[in-house]
Amino acid sequence: MSVRWPRLLTPTQLSQILRSQKNPLTALQIFKDAKEKYPSYHHNGPVYATMLGILGNSNRIAEMKEVIDQMRKDSCECKDSVFVTAIKTFASAGQISEAVSLFKNIPKFNCVNWTESFNTLLQILVKESKLETAHRFFFENSYGWEVKSRIRALNLLLDSLCQRNRSDLALQVFQEMDYQGCYPDRDSYRILMRGLCEDGRLNEATHLLYSMFWRISQKGSGEDIVVYRTLLDALCDNGQVEEALEILGKILRKGLKAPKRNCHRLDLSQCNNCEDIEATKLLINEALIRGGVPSLASYTAMAVDLYYEGKTGQADKVLDETQERGYRPSLRTYEAKITALCREGRGGEAINVIEREMVEKNSVPNVRLYNVLMKGLCDAGNSAIAVGYLKRMSKQVGCVSNQETYGILVDGLCRDGRFVEASKVLEKMLIKSYWPPADTYNILIRGLSSLGRQYEAVMWLEEMVSQDKLPELHVWSSLVTSVCCNMVAVDVSCETFNQLSSCS
Repeated sequence: MSVRWPRLLTPTQLSQILRSQKNPLTALQIFKDAKEKYPSYHHNGPVYATMLGILGNSNRIAEMKEVIDQMRKDSCECKDSVFVTAIKTFASAGQISEAVSLFKNIPKFNCVNWTESFNTLLQILVKESKLETAHRFFFENSYGWEVKSRIRALNLLLDSLCQRNRSDLALQVFQEMDYQGCYPDRDSYRILMRGLCEDGRLNEATHLLYSMFWRISQKGSGEDIVVYRTLLDALCDNGQVEEALEILGKILRKGLKAPKRNCHRLDLSQCNNCEDIEATKLLINEALIRGGVPSLASYTAMAVDLYYEGKTGQADKVLDETQERGYRPSLRTYEAKITALCREGRGGEAINVIEREMVEKNSVPNVRLYNVLMKGLCDAGNSAIAVGYLKRMSKQVGCVSNQETYGILVDGLCRDGRFVEASKVLEKMLIKSYWPPADTYNILIRGLSSLGRQYEAVMWLEEMVSQDKLPELHVWSSLVTSVCCNMVAVDVSCETFNQLSSCS
């Protein structure tokens, strides 16, 4: 193991040395050797976070437990994010009980805030449909002073119940929030309003709206428009147009604090005479935007919500009005639009958003936006086009491709059978010191073998092994089969050559 040790070692320097190692076991050995080489040196929280992150990305569960145990014995101050990494690693390996056990042992460590770990583990339990365990976990661990806020955890429970069409239970959880000593935020109302409306519980949804007026919307925030729209659309779909218009008036006055002059300008008579429910909903949506105090927040919230629902035509109109009012659409809006277009198989239009639309509005895409576009293109089988944006990103100041960027491209190229191009992108990924998972190597090696490119396949096999990753059995089989077939072809060629030589 060749390591260039400095004269004096600091935790920051050690973290840099560890991150430069592609083999997690080599990094672990360096981590252990540091204390022996520098008796006065002590690991700190960030160094442990780096080491656990490296082991977690490689699914080295046993070694990760060893480092966690050492961190507990050192009693150095550590952040909550360290445990988040370990909890996610245990969960991805199917060891939920280990994740729960680690959380319960956090009091033994020098950590004073467990909020993120609490929320992460609760989200994992909900995702795994372990609702009883999640419920028990919440009530056993949410009352300590180490959990700074419980509102996100409660919102997770609300969302889970609503997705299972149990908005009645979600409403009970919502009503218990006051007794829990925390107050619902805008997300709480948004989640529950959508759940109640989807379950057809419109009376409860209406009462929820009125409670929102005096708690959340006292200052008339434009972002509330999404919650209001959910109820009004549901009422229209249920044939209660008159009631929707009556509530719309209250929303404009009490919810959005609309100036009287704005309300007088609105002509809602068309809604009463409109037999087309979709057209009525469109008029109501326009009234929500134009009747309130114009703001970028309201336009963004409405556009993103419409794109999320796949109503790209209506969302585009909101986007156009955003620009007409003198606002520059947010990157969040463009991200929602590109996502919606890619989901509908309209990759060419998604490209046009970045290539032309954003350029005309002097808006510069960021890494996240490029990643969304590239993923959409790769999912549609257009990975060859997606690769071109890697070069474009390198030329844009302040836009640096990250590990997700390379992962999207390599996976997309492999799915499209473009294993040679995937190999080139993977080389760039490794130069950036981003280490892909074993699955990526398995797919690439097998693909190159199927193309008869044994040399490249063996090269990536060696690289994989150097990172202490082992290929799956079927990868070995495909590579051996490919090599053997190639050897047979060579033997046949040699035999033919010998026969021709003897004849001459």
